[in-house]
Amino acid sequence: MLKTSNISGSQIANTIIIPMVVIVFVSVVSIFGLMHWSARISDESARDSEANLLSGALQLTSNYMVKQQVGVAVWDEAYRRVHAAELDTYWLYNNVTHWLFQNHGFTKSVLIDRDYQPEFIYAQNHTDRWMNEDLLNQMRPAIAKVRARYINTFRKTPSGLYSFVPHTSNSGHSIAETGVLSLAGEPYLFSAAAVMQQIQTVISERRPPAVLVSMVPLRGERLAEISEMTGLAGFVIANRQIDRPGIGQYQLTNPRGDTIGVVAWNANRPGSQLLQRINPYLVVAASMIAAVVIAVAFFTRHMTRRLAKSEQQAIHTARHDALSGLPNRSHFHRLLSDTLEQGTENGTETAVVYIDLDHFKDINDTLGHSAGDKVIAAIAGRLHSVVPDGSLVARISGDEFAMLIRNCVDDEWLDHILDKVQDEIAQPIKIGSRELHASLSMGAAVSPRDGTDPDDLLRRADIALYDAKENGRNRRSFFEPTMEDHVQSKDKLSRELRLAMKFDELDLAYQPQSDTYAKSIVSVEALARWTKPDGTVVPPSQFIPVAEETGLINDLGLWILNKACAKAHEWPSLSMSVNVSPNQFKHPRFVEKVMAILAANNLPPQRLEIEVTETVFAGRNDTVLKSLRRLKNLGVKVALDDFGSGYSSLSYLRRFPFDTLKIDKDFVSDMNGNAEAEAILVSIIQLGKALGMTIVAEGIETIEQIRFLQAHSCHRMQGYFISKPLNEAALRKFLEDFERTDGPDGPDYYYEAKIAKA
Repeated sequence: MLKTSNISGSQIANTIIIPMVVIVFVSVVSIFGLMHWSARISDESARDSEANLLSGALQLTSNYMVKQQVGVAVWDEAYRRVHAAELDTYWLYNNVTHWLFQNHGFTKSVLIDRDYQPEFIYAQNHTDRWMNEDLLNQMRPAIAKVRARYINTFRKTPSGLYSFVPHTSNSGHSIAETGVLSLAGEPYLFSAAAVMQQIQTVISERRPPAVLVSMVPLRGERLAEISEMTGLAGFVIANRQIDRPGIGQYQLTNPRGDTIGVVAWNANRPGSQLLQRINPYLVVAASMIAAVVIAVAFFTRHMTRRLAKSEQQAIHTARHDALSGLPNRSHFHRLLSDTLEQGTENGTETAVVYIDLDHFKDINDTLGHSAGDKVIAAIAGRLHSVVPDGSLVARISGDEFAMLIRNCVDDEWLDHILDKVQDEIAQPIKIGSRELHASLSMGAAVSPRDGTDPDDLLRRADIALYDAKENGRNRRSFFEPTMEDHVQSKDKLSRELRLAMKFDELDLAYQPQSDTYAKSIVSVEALARWTKPDGTVVPPSQFIPVAEETGLINDLGLWILNKACAKAHEWPSLSMSVNVSPNQFKHPRFVEKVMAILAANNLPPQRLEIEVTETVFAGRNDTVLKSLRRLKNLGVKVALDDFGSGYSSLSYLRRFPFDTLKIDKDFVSDMNGNAEAEAILVSIIQLGKALGMTIVAEGIETIEQIRFLQAHSCHRMQGYFISKPLNEAALRKFLEDFERTDGPDGPDYYYEAKIAKA
């Protein structure tokens, strides 16, 4: 029998090894072939990526040239002199072409008149021989595009005249084309811009503009800038393709589509480099295959014997948490299902208790995850030691545990058990030389009173846990039906809010801000409003917190920002203030989304003011500070809202240069007759002024408050005395009433009349 067993073992080994050798051999050959193919594809992809990178760098450089050129191309004086009966070449030299060379390095410039003829030629070396018919033919398509685009900006009015209406919101933007030209065999970057007026004009006949073409050679410092921008090395300008391995090439074409040169560089070859590094290892691996196959034959019998033992261990591992040794979530669910079935048969009650460690993240953040693991293990041991006989503890997730308590007598008995749990956890936990103190929040649900289905019972215990955490932590809650109603109502509200945003059922209200003496409205604050189709008004205090909890605040905040920016065009003289939730700054692309909204609505960043509270700095405030600085660098104003409502506001004023400081309305409402409150208010105003900030007082409701703030030169005021939040139509009427001339002093004294009447 033993010999037969050995033969059987050999046959099994051969059955496994022979197919394995064939498969491994084919696999090794395939891997070698695949690696070489992948290396070639990777090299080609890297070259294509670098070519795209170079193309983008050239485009960025060209766009920057347009911005440099716009100062002289979009200029009323330049337009008048260029299109005068006699060209003032002396003025053109000093104020346009030579100025462009001195300030931006444009070595050559030419002014093309309306008949496609060079009207004025400039070069750094004071020669005009460089301008020839071939160069003019190269730039002709670009000039034609500029002329056509300029003419298309005029729109015919009902009177028959033509009005200059550029496609951009700012008529100061240049109408230009960029590209590369070949001059004496050398590539030059050029920018061709229409010489145009700064302000909107009305003419009787559309005529093509004169076009200023400014050029800079693609060499030296300019080529070095592009190399630094792309991170590519070894740039060389060649007249034709270079057929050498490892060389990346980008063809330069003029506006006619003719190839005028090649930019070459030392291309990265990640595939080939990887192949060189990995080939020796593959060879070694192939050499080891034979040894591995032999070893497998010996290990097969040994591994078969260990398999049975490992199976039991694997089952235990699959059902238990590795760190604490407690049952895991899935095993706990199975045990709960069995216990509930037995409880139904025996008529006994079963309690499920969800447990969450309070502020466990702080331990990981301050002491490290190793200390956190030791705390978890210690808590697991303590929980296991205090549960009644026949009950069990499981680890559900990171810092969450669950207890299954069988044969629960009543709520008072269960309360006693949970008291023991909290008392045990309250004892210090020693981690090295430190003593840590932990606390628990617990939520309990009891079967059959709170349900007999395992999932329902777990969900209700979780709802009770949420109630305990929401009401202060370090406490416990027993499930009550009202808790589920509360959760369901919040869930319903969140779903309705999501649909309201989808179908554009939300709206904005706008609360005006006046200047110091209430003589002008300088800004409005956009506030979200929600009225359901049935006429039910949902206050912001109800749906904003739900949006924060459910993550809808990102979409809601961007919706408010987008609509406010779109409506800002209706009141061009006013700034638009929008509140931004702290959770929005957690989005990794928040700043890019703000930039996209501004661009989509053609709104200058300077007209937008973002209001944040000091809670936005909680947690990873370095990330928030970077985002705020990026917005501020774009021109967006940043206001610190509700200043003084927290204990650390002064530190934020030191860390970030806010544009605006909004004084919390509690300070304003408390100052009436209160010398201490008035002194604090004056101190805040003086502090903000010392830091160069605009000061806004919120919650203005009385004439006395207005006069006090005027006496201390508060920059802006906002509150019901100025105006309540208004819908779009009401704000329009409010501003019209304000601007209407009712007396000899005009609209500047609209609010003075209101003050006098008060």
